[in-house]
Amino acid sequence: MVKKIAILGASYLQLPLIKKAKEMNLEVHCFAWDNEDAVAKNLADFFYPISILDKEDILKVCEEVKIDGITSIASDICVPTISFVAQRLGLNNYNSVESALKSTNKAQMRNAFKQFGIKAPHSIAVKSFEDLSDLGLNFPLIAKPTDRSGSRGVTLSNDKIQLQIAIKEALEESFEKQVVIEEYIDGKEISVESISFDGKHYILSITDKITTGPPYFVELEHHQPSILETDTIQKVTASTFECLNALEINFGAGHSEFKINSKGDIYIIEVGARMGGDFIGSHLVKLSTDYDYLKAVIQIAVNLPFESPKVLKRYKSGVVFLCKENIKALDAFENPSIIISLSEIQRLKQEIKTVKSSADRSGFYIYNQRDGQ
Repeated sequence: MVKKIAILGASYLQLPLIKKAKEMNLEVHCFAWDNEDAVAKNLADFFYPISILDKEDILKVCEEVKIDGITSIASDICVPTISFVAQRLGLNNYNSVESALKSTNKAQMRNAFKQFGIKAPHSIAVKSFEDLSDLGLNFPLIAKPTDRSGSRGVTLSNDKIQLQIAIKEALEESFEKQVVIEEYIDGKEISVESISFDGKHYILSITDKITTGPPYFVELEHHQPSILETDTIQKVTASTFECLNALEINFGAGHSEFKINSKGDIYIIEVGARMGGDFIGSHLVKLSTDYDYLKAVIQIAVNLPFESPKVLKRYKSGVVFLCKENIKALDAFENPSIIISLSEIQRLKQEIKTVKSSADRSGFYIYNQRDGQ
């Protein structure tokens, strides 16, 4: 009997997931708003114009269809719906609703890290600037919505005037109208891609990141494998396991973001119970390691035998985004042959913008360099 999978979201981020599910001969049921961003809807066997936040309506359809699993990639806001539907249907291999809340709400996440003694930036959660009568934190400070991703509403402030503006902008982006204020950690930024099954965690790849820096920290480039020293990689790996356990992420993909300061201190910034966005999970991990990350996520979701990582390759791969802050990338779009081992290139917008969030970027290219290239 053909297994049925529900996939939340139909943007370009979900295209690789839907293609992989079809390749695995699964029946795909896709949920998303029917708008111009729903570019993946025609690849699914069935498409439902239902918001990914509408848990009850999605649950109703999934009950009627009798799905075998539900998942999504690169999207934090899908995680609570996935856990809610899976729990109500009694599906296997899912993180709890409580875990989903801790891994998508930055305030609850910070509380979990504090409870387990995990090193993170000092922070507080507020609902207005007036809540900061007794700040207790040292500038510079980062303001970010508790429940968004993709750099939306994230701003660095150097004084209280800037902070008041930053809080206002973050509140506008937040669904629950709450903001985390945290001390800024200056240093190298990395992310860790992992896969978990029944509480056992596997590190797949560590990514070196390049961002715009302050005030918005929009990601410009991602490169694998990381050039970190071996001892630092061991420390990051241990910290990743601690974070996944603190958030009770026992099944599926994990995306953990860290900062490493000039002293070598490692701080967790946040963790997602999903693949990294920006093609990190959907493309780079497979290119860098030969491990089929998408397939593994789907296997766990629909309760197929899980293929754990064994010996991982260590090839070079990366993604570079086009915007005014990264204008050097324009050369690749005008003359793609200059990029060694170009895997994919897309010009998303003709206008090259100054970016405040990931959505403002105008295009990207992905490269992959193997031995002898």
